[in-house]
Amino acid sequence: MNQTRREFLLAGLSALTFAILGKSLRGLTKERSETELDLIPPSPDSLLLRFVAVADTGAGNEGQYAVGRAIARYHEQNPFDLVLLAGDNIYNHGEIEKIGRVFEQPYRSLLDAQVKFYACLGNHDIKTNNGNDQVQYPGFNMQGRYYSLRRDQVEFFVLDTNRNADWQNQLPWLETQLQESDAPWKIVMGHHPLYTSGLHLGSRFLRRKLMPLFLEHGVSLYINGHNHNYERSREIGNTTYLTCGAGAKTRRVGRSSWTARSASQLSFAAVEIYSDRLHITGIDQNNRTFDRGAIAILNDL
Repeated sequence: MNQTRREFLLAGLSALTFAILGKSLRGLTKERSETELDLIPPSPDSLLLRFVAVADTGAGNEGQYAVGRAIARYHEQNPFDLVLLAGDNIYNHGEIEKIGRVFEQPYRSLLDAQVKFYACLGNHDIKTNNGNDQVQYPGFNMQGRYYSLRRDQVEFFVLDTNRNADWQNQLPWLETQLQESDAPWKIVMGHHPLYTSGLHLGSRFLRRKLMPLFLEHGVSLYINGHNHNYERSREIGNTTYLTCGAGAKTRRVGRSSWTARSASQLSFAAVEIYSDRLHITGIDQNNRTFDRGAIAILNDL
């Protein structure tokens, strides 16, 4: 993207403008409604990847352990080997000394089953040693403060969305990585929300920096925490925004014009990716499904 076009996007594209652009893009996609996708279920043999996403887990309380048990039960019935932790992995100050109580114990059965966790840094995580202890902790599999991860036809881009992040280098890195990726499915994870109906407002700072890249390079899904609730957006541009921050405790959440589903309950998100679609399922601490959503893949634009 040339500088003149980016400056225009950063300065002038509101959420409404992105929504309008998103509608115009639909003529260039395989987009079908969620209802239509549900009417044509994918073949189980076509499953490319299944993973779980959860955030704001690091409380070491009964809520976290309840969600941990629910994830383990889901794993028994629907095997996966990847969990995304979208930040605030250790409350209240990111102290690595608590790692046993807030990570190794609540997810012991998953770790014993060789499930790998990939984390990003939340605002609480950087309060001790700027989060460097967590970056170096082997169980979080972080390859730096920002990094990418490829699984077959899916590529993940994990960001440090804190205000003191190295945006001068991280943003050009993300643009290059997205531009060079040939993955049909591109998923970005960071701790802070761009769109949310929860306590903490969506970050205009992040929208200015990230949305033009998401739009240009076909990012299908952005996963975040920070707000202690579940919320799945409708597509904004060509991206769905998923908050899964009820991994240990909850706060109240409302609804916005772009909200597809929001819920204030202990929960995690399960994601299944097929060649032509992505399914998102919201699951509570009792393994009850309370949300289902679908995204169709974009053609190259």
